Amino acid sequence: MDLHIAGMTALVLGGTRGLGLACAQALAAEGVRVLVNGRDRAHGESVAASLPGAVFVPGDIGDDQARDALIADVRRLALAAAGLGEPRIIVTNAGGPPAGPFEDTRADDWRRWHDTSVIGPLEVVRAFLPTMRACRYGRVLNITSFVVKELYPNMSLSNSMRVALTGAMGALAREVAADGVTVNGLLPGLMDTGALQRVIADRMRRGGVEEGEVRGRMAAEIPMRRLGTAEDFGALCAFLASPLASYITGQNVCVDGGLTKTTT
Repeated sequence: MDLHIAGMTALVLGGTRGLGLACAQALAAEGVRVLVNGRDRAHGESVAASLPGAVFVPGDIGDDQARDALIADVRRLALAAAGLGEPRIIVTNAGGPPAGPFEDTRADDWRRWHDTSVIGPLEVVRAFLPTMRACRYGRVLNITSFVVKELYPNMSLSNSMRVALTGAMGALAREVAADGVTVNGLLPGLMDTGALQRVIADRMRRGGVEEGEVRGRMAAEIPMRRLGTAEDFGALCAFLASPLASYITGQNVCVDGGLTKTTT
């Protein structure tokens, strides 16, 4: 199926690993010019080289100066590269705050992860929103978590940051819908990525059990009886970025093998 997004420009934050990379790969496969962001320059340039027409743009979106530099770099690329243009597709992905009980979480943890998981994505989207509205086409896709719909124990930081970003982006969705800009959330469940490995390590440490047992228990919670993969995720991102999804906005779509029980 032709998604009619070939030639568009997308910025994928945290796009060099895990689910962000899955989105970057799916978009590139549709002919989108992808700008992949990450903090590790060597790894990021290697990833960009593996995707047709992709460019790596370094930067830590949780740091004000680094985020401003990232935005400036994207704008310079838009001016320098013929036909590139500012991104009309933005995938936000900041990685998950670490797992752990509420009582072990300190004020500095809340502040640092708020900057990375909430302020960072919001400021990047705000920077490029005028172009989307002027073009009357824009897609904002936020990789958050199934905890937006069902809160999870020992994940106070992740629960809070994901819900905060979802609230702000949900308001934005209603403000820009008439301008051809859609804003949706992609809610991964228990996906077998580096982020989940950190949760697994936390459970191993607190429960004194082996990795295989933790993985088995997690898979048993899922109706499909398996952990998700990055490949399960990217295609939905590409579809929601396309004109075919022009009447879908303000939604939070779970990609979780049936894990989430709530329908709201």
